Amino acid sequence: MAETTHISEGGRIVIPAEFRRALGLHVGDEVVLRLEDGELRLYTVQQAIARAQQIVAAHVGNTPSMADELIAERRAEAERE
Repeated sequence: MAETTHISEGGRIVIPAEFRRALGLHVGDEVVLRLEDGELRLYTVQQAIARAQQIVAAHVGNTPSMADELIAERRAEAERE
């Protein structure tokens, strides 16, 4: 899917209706713009969150939750007291 558009005063770009529908975007929705490899990419906030979670998961892997580890440590300390 590709379409040509123009940059107007103030750097505004119109996102064609077909693109907005495909992304589920509505007037007033917040989006994330990212400059990546010389390309401007637009993400919904939900897509940006999912992307960030994938990046973190790739680095963290299958390690246990830090929160779960902390809770377990605190419980063990409480039992020793």
